[in-house]
Amino acid sequence: MDYNSKISTQIRELPRSGIRDFFELVIGRSDVISLGVGEPDKPTPWPIREAAIRSLEKGQTSYTSNLGLESLRIAISGYVENQFRTSYDPKKEILVTVGVSEALDIAFRAMLNPGDEVIYHEPCYVSYSPSIKMAYGVPVVVETREENKFALMAADVEKAITPKTKVIALNFPTNPTGGVMPPEELEKIAALAVKHDLLVFTDEIYCELLYDNQQHKSIVEYPGMRERTVLLHGFSKAFAMTGWRLGYACAPAPLIEAMMKVHQYCMLCAPILSQVAGIEALKMGASAYEDMRQSYEQRRNVIVSRLNGMGLHCFNPGGAFYVFPEIRSTGLTSKEFAIGLLEKKSVAVVPGTAFGAAGEGFVRCCYATAPELIVKAMDLMEEFVNEVRK
Repeated sequence: MDYNSKISTQIRELPRSGIRDFFELVIGRSDVISLGVGEPDKPTPWPIREAAIRSLEKGQTSYTSNLGLESLRIAISGYVENQFRTSYDPKKEILVTVGVSEALDIAFRAMLNPGDEVIYHEPCYVSYSPSIKMAYGVPVVVETREENKFALMAADVEKAITPKTKVIALNFPTNPTGGVMPPEELEKIAALAVKHDLLVFTDEIYCELLYDNQQHKSIVEYPGMRERTVLLHGFSKAFAMTGWRLGYACAPAPLIEAMMKVHQYCMLCAPILSQVAGIEALKMGASAYEDMRQSYEQRRNVIVSRLNGMGLHCFNPGGAFYVFPEIRSTGLTSKEFAIGLLEKKSVAVVPGTAFGAAGEGFVRCCYATAPELIVKAMDLMEEFVNEVRK
């Protein structure tokens, strides 16, 4: 049978995730130090796990409302108001999803018509372009550059706007660069969204993980933005809950209703155990992640210093838990560098091209791993760099 002819053209032409491809290479190899997959090295805080255990012991194993447990939505409403200084009605403006990835996917599917354009920035998380294409939208890339600290410049966004533009998608702090948005640029992009009557999807998954005493500001906080913004957030990164698959979307009721229609047919609801755990996470708030955040900042300082010291120029990221060193001086492409480092030194990083064409010449290293392993990985990487340059 010709299986290619049976598979949707839309799906057949999608690339596999470059992150997961390298993750698969590492699975089962105990000798590899992985700086590849972006997840905390610590387990979910015990009180959060304990809440889920108690829920299971009580027999709470049912479906929930499509929107999610009302108690969780109330907790999300309070957390978001405190974090983003914006209020949402938990009864009709909050949708609990299976991770932020689902929230992003159904936002595109609920809002886009075939041919609608979505402006997003690269290098960026791998799912943006495929999610837009699967919703029959048209991805429009705006590159971010190290000279701007990988922030998105409003002037570049303005040049990309056409009569077909419907959405601007943002993810700051950004995976893979760790770039953050200067408030003055965010304000200009907000003004563009209002001027051109655009929607904005803002993925805030790393917003708690900021360094150097920075304060996070979301685009939803600017005048005229609440009515046109879908705020996406979740529990995976700050609360070390990657495997719980729990996220949420906050938006005006008509947009949430549209997203809920897709959600109820493809996913129904997020697992009740994860939702109960999420309530406890929000009760804990910063106490669940502040020690981790401070540890990440220390690790960032170490890894940036080591990379620059071995001659791989590395931007000092302001958030998330990734560094994005430039490897052009080795004469290797991003993929050649990543494969060579894995094969010769058993250290896993992700080629920058996994995050778009703008990532060529860079690799992503995740420093949410044990400090002693970071040091060892840097020693091995320095050996590899020196050998390549001989």
